[in-house]
Amino acid sequence: MKITQESDYALRVVVYFSTLEPKAKVSANIIAENQNIPLRFLLKLLQKLKKADIVESFMGVNGGYALKKSPKDISLKDVIEAVEGPIHLNRCLLNPKECNNKGPDKCLIHNALGSVQETLIEQLSSINFKDISDGKYLDKG
Repeated sequence: MKITQESDYALRVVVYFSTLEPKAKVSANIIAENQNIPLRFLLKLLQKLKKADIVESFMGVNGGYALKKSPKDISLKDVIEAVEGPIHLNRCLLNPKECNNKGPDKCLIHNALGSVQETLIEQLSSINFKDISDGKYLDKG
C-alpha cells in the first residue's frame, strides 16, 4: 500500500492548519507557498477537504481556508479517506463480489488481509492532528 502524493499533500495541509491559532484563515496562495504545493492542485485538494467537513472556506477580502474541526477531532484516516475514498488493501475487501478466486468465504488470503486492513484503519483512526502537531510522533532518539 502506498500513500499517494495527493494524500501526502492533504496530510501536510492539515498539519499546517493544526499549528495555527484555532479558526485561523489562510489564503490558498499562502498555503501553497508555505507547503510547496502547486496552487491549482491545492485548490482541488481543498475542495475535497471541504466536502469532507475538514476545512471550511471564506469568501471576500478576509477570506481563505480554516479547519472546520479541532485538530484533536481529525484523524489520519479522515484525511486519507477524504482524498482517496474508503481504505482497502484489496478490491475484494471493499466489494467481496470482486473476488476472482473462490469467493471471500473460501479464499485463504481474504480474511488475513481483512485483519491487516482492520488494524491499519484502527491505527489511522487513533492518530489525531493535535498529537501530530504537538510533536508526539517525532523521533526522540
